[in-house]
Amino acid sequence: MPAAAARGPLLHLRRNPAPRLAAARRSFSSSGMRCVSAAAAAGGGGRERRSSPAYGGLLLDAGGTLLQLARPVAQTYASLGRRYGMSKSEESIKEGFKRAFSAPWPKTLRYQGDGRPFWRFVVAEATECTNNDYFEEVYEYYAHGDAWHLPAGAYEALRDLKDAGVKLAVVSNFDTRLRKLLKDLHVSDMFDAIVVSSEVGHEKPAPEIFKIALDQIGVEASKAVHVGDDETADKAGANAIGLECWLWGQDVRTFSEIRDQILTKFPQ
Repeated sequence: MPAAAARGPLLHLRRNPAPRLAAARRSFSSSGMRCVSAAAAAGGGGRERRSSPAYGGLLLDAGGTLLQLARPVAQTYASLGRRYGMSKSEESIKEGFKRAFSAPWPKTLRYQGDGRPFWRFVVAEATECTNNDYFEEVYEYYAHGDAWHLPAGAYEALRDLKDAGVKLAVVSNFDTRLRKLLKDLHVSDMFDAIVVSSEVGHEKPAPEIFKIALDQIGVEASKAVHVGDDETADKAGANAIGLECWLWGQDVRTFSEIRDQILTKFPQ
């Protein structure tokens, strides 16, 4: 769910690197934030440690960014479907899943309340199985935290950002299962706001859902950044209100990179 590339800068040490690196290491804060002063590392030259974060707020997409699947959707659909006589291949299920998501949805929102009408359509389109018991088993599987996991280092990075005073929000096109999932994965309390499309009546890329999140955390769009994995829903939606967006998997690939980009300033 992408924005201009924001890669972690490198410290350029031209002379006596070992002593300078030792001095830099001593400047690490006890909270674990690696906002190393280049002035300390390079003997007082050009780059300096920020006295405050580069951004006052971080908005995060859920599915595909903060929440990663424990195993591929097609594998789950296929394995759960066997007892119901569903024999489609994982490749066919994968193609059907993509087809379902690209199909026009007649209602204003895909995710209304628990999202069952939309997900019933997706499961049937992907598997050609309309057995209600099968659908309910699939639906309930994804309602529990063990169907998902956080990216490596996500919890630690969020903790460091929160300790530094950065306001955190989830902004997601999701149904009412999301809050439970965040609790199951022990990150719910990290966030100052959790904005779910099925609850607020707006889905990304609509500007309203981003504005609601910014209002709830009290940060202006120009002082926040959004991270998501969808070019349209995340990047185009955020950019439309003047909110910077980094695409997960392109502009940033790890949560430690997100943390370092927010907590460290390297002037041009």
